[in-house]
Amino acid sequence: MNKQIQFKTMQFINQRSKLPKLDVHFIELNEKTDKRREGKNKMKTMLFDLDGTMYRGPQPIEAGIRAVNFCAEHHIPYLFLTNNSMRTPEENVKHMTDMGYTNVHAEDFVNSAMAAADYAARLDPNKRKAWMIGQNGMRQALFNEGFEITDDHPDYVFIGLDKTADYATYSKALAMLLDGAMLIGTNHDRILAKPGGFEVGNGAVVTLFEYATGKPSPKIGKPDLPILETALKKAGISKEDAIIIGDNLETDVALGYNNQVQTVFVQSGVHQEKDIERLQIFPDLTVSSLDDVDFLALANA
Repeated sequence: MNKQIQFKTMQFINQRSKLPKLDVHFIELNEKTDKRREGKNKMKTMLFDLDGTMYRGPQPIEAGIRAVNFCAEHHIPYLFLTNNSMRTPEENVKHMTDMGYTNVHAEDFVNSAMAAADYAARLDPNKRKAWMIGQNGMRQALFNEGFEITDDHPDYVFIGLDKTADYATYSKALAMLLDGAMLIGTNHDRILAKPGGFEVGNGAVVTLFEYATGKPSPKIGKPDLPILETALKKAGISKEDAIIIGDNLETDVALGYNNQVQTVFVQSGVHQEKDIERLQIFPDLTVSSLDDVDFLALANA
């Protein structure tokens, strides 16, 4: 299983070959670790997805609450790894605690906006002008990497999930892209799970701009490497010490599949077991609920 899983969106093969190349490397375990990583034996870190794994919109997935509590009680390290760029880590904490989650802290979150801002910051240290479609999570990530948010000839236009964006906003972004700004989409999710169904994902919006400009966005979020590198760096681990857990075969599971990271596929959101053969994306473990996962065994394997 060494083939790469790609989203089945429009192909920009010639243009993609011209995208800037960054040095690819995995971050080894840091000497400094937090309390959850202390102990006689180093445990693997759980990288939990959010939408469709921990909650659906405003509704918690109760098995997710139990999973996080179990990991915290047994000192199993974990991070929340999400393609949703809307919220800041602090807003994510409030969103989850309002649902009944405990044991969640701002430092536990890595989102696609952080990965996108980190990616762009490493392209050219002299380019720090950006415009964005997105919400607080995108804005905070750009500020943290030293970007100025401006519509005056920006170097980059970042496209993150923004459920309030309208046609005029899209047209403004298009004008800056046609004027020479580089398109950077935070992620390529086609759809998002919500109570009773699904809604349009940020990937559909990014593809709109790729089609309108004829230029591709670099692949940042799950299932691609940049967001994984950001998470590994934050956790201070190598990929062999991570386990990716999520509901989406095309993002969560494919991230592990593409990068030789162990995966757990939970059928609580976008995909079901029947989709595995259809998509040809194969998780290491498939469960109906996070209640079915033996986290101690996983962490110590």
